[in-house]
Amino acid sequence: MCRRLALALLPSLLANAPAAELDVTVERLRNAKGDLQLCLTREAAHFPDCRGDPKAVFRTVPATVRTVRFSGLAPGGYALSVFHDENRNRKLDMALMIPREGFGFSRNPVVRFGAPKFRQVRIDLPPGISRQQVRMQYVL
Repeated sequence: MCRRLALALLPSLLANAPAAELDVTVERLRNAKGDLQLCLTREAAHFPDCRGDPKAVFRTVPATVRTVRFSGLAPGGYALSVFHDENRNRKLDMALMIPREGFGFSRNPVVRFGAPKFRQVRIDLPPGISRQQVRMQYVL
C-alpha cells in the first residue's frame, strides 16, 4: 500500500523539485551584427547542434545582448553550444569545412579540428542559478 502511494505521488514530487537556471555570458564577439544562436542539450547524440533533440532548449538573441538566461531546467548534466549568426540565416556558415562565423561552447575548450566531445563541455547544473562564460572563437 505504501509503495503504491509513493509511486502515485512521485510525478507530483518531481514536478515540485527545485529547478536549475543557467545564466550564460558571451564574450569576445568580433562585432554586434546579427544574432547569437544558443542550444542546450542533455544528450551527447544531439550535440553540438541539438538537431533532433525534442528536449533541447534553444535561444536566439540579438548579438548586442551578451547575457542569456535558461530557466526551468531539470538539474543535471548539459552541454551548451553558441554561434554568432552574423547574417541571420540561422545556420553556421562554412567555407571548405571551416566555420566563417564565431562559435563557442560551455567550459571553453580549445577547438582545433571539429567540435569538441560532449564530455569535454558538459556542465552540471544543480538546483538554483549557475553561471557560465562562453568565449567566442573565430577561424576566418
